[in-house]
Amino acid sequence: MTTLQLSADIQRSLEQIEGDESLRQRAANYLRRLAKKREDPTLMTREEFYSRIDRAKEQYKNGQFVTLSGKEEIDRFFKQLTKDV
Repeated sequence: MTTLQLSADIQRSLEQIEGDESLRQRAANYLRRLAKKREDPTLMTREEFYSRIDRAKEQYKNGQFVTLSGKEEIDRFFKQLTKDV
């Protein structure tokens, strides 16, 4: 189901309960709970964060880093990153 189809389906369902404030409130609360359940992939614990910093420091000491100067180099770097994914 595409986002557009899903939005239309949700809109039709909301129209069916338009006159009932308590049902609309329950639907809104349910959608909020669903949204909260979605896990954020960028979240990490304090230990994970400091571990990543330590790993980055070690890589830097070993000369494993990239320096960029200028827009063209930055563009080329990001194109390479997205190509590898």
